[in-house]
Amino acid sequence: MKNDIHDQVSNYYGKELKSSDDLKTTACCTDVEYPAYIKDILSELHDETMAKYYGCGLVIPNKLEGLKVLDLGSGSGRDCYVLSKLVGEKGHVIGVDMTDEQLEVANAHKNYHANKFGYPNVEFFKGNIEELEKLNIEKGSLDLIISNCVINLATDKSAVLKGVYNLLKEGGEMYFSDVYADRRVPQELVNDPVLYGECLSGALYWNDFLNIAKDAGFLDPRSVSSNKVLIEDDEIAEKTGNINFYSVTYRLIKLPKLETDCEDYGQAIRYKGTIEYSKDAFELDDHHLFETGRIMTVCGNTYMMLHDTRFKDHFDFWGDFSTHYGIFEGCGGSAPFNTENAGSEEGVSCC
Repeated sequence: MKNDIHDQVSNYYGKELKSSDDLKTTACCTDVEYPAYIKDILSELHDETMAKYYGCGLVIPNKLEGLKVLDLGSGSGRDCYVLSKLVGEKGHVIGVDMTDEQLEVANAHKNYHANKFGYPNVEFFKGNIEELEKLNIEKGSLDLIISNCVINLATDKSAVLKGVYNLLKEGGEMYFSDVYADRRVPQELVNDPVLYGECLSGALYWNDFLNIAKDAGFLDPRSVSSNKVLIEDDEIAEKTGNINFYSVTYRLIKLPKLETDCEDYGQAIRYKGTIEYSKDAFELDDHHLFETGRIMTVCGNTYMMLHDTRFKDHFDFWGDFSTHYGIFEGCGGSAPFNTENAGSEEGVSCC
């Protein structure tokens, strides 16, 4: 069954789809407004690289110069070539895909983009993202791993995330867009090759994804953006019924000391405004926007995500982890007992 699905996906993206216009839903299409500097790079890419792109979101984070990056399910190589320019001559980009036709497109235009940007820093491997350990990549050697609407096509999502965790350096991150469902998708829909190829029936229930990510070692997954997937094909809409699908961009950071809840240690940070293309503000996730010059209190996890990663030099930091003040208000979980009488002198006898 597992190999059958892999063959179906490879056939769908390699032979049935000729361009993004052939897709039946918006699940695998980008519906975001790219910043000007990304548009400028996209305008330099080869036409075929652009036409055979099937991504579902923007997976280009900040502060990329000199990084070593891996793109899971790199397809026609579009995101790899965008990253190629952003990481610069000292950086390196690797794309991995299991579809021969897509790899043929990506490799056909390596020299075109190397000549356009002035340096060759991209390579492509054929491989299964569920078996990253089989690639010739050293464990703990990557700064960033991206993926654009591909993990939902994997049959073993847990294996993908565990492989990602092993390849990342400590402080490295996975920044990726994918499709999630608001409930578990019935098996009969998972077995439908068109629904699977359209990035729908392979989508994880969002809460299952969070548990899988944490089990892999990413203890505090951060959502960056989300959009509801529009299903305009009547036949597909009838099959999926009341299931809602969402395209979501997540940031997973490899920091073993992260806690499962947002804890308060009385810490604060201030963004210096020194990251290229983010002069006025830096967005960590969908509820952390750091305006330049403004001091903001943060939980311990957010402090570490900025202090123990490539972003450190771009922030001022106050506080440490010597004093714990409980759950970070408005962000962490709640106590599993009644706290209404916490300030009252009345009490109950202990057991």
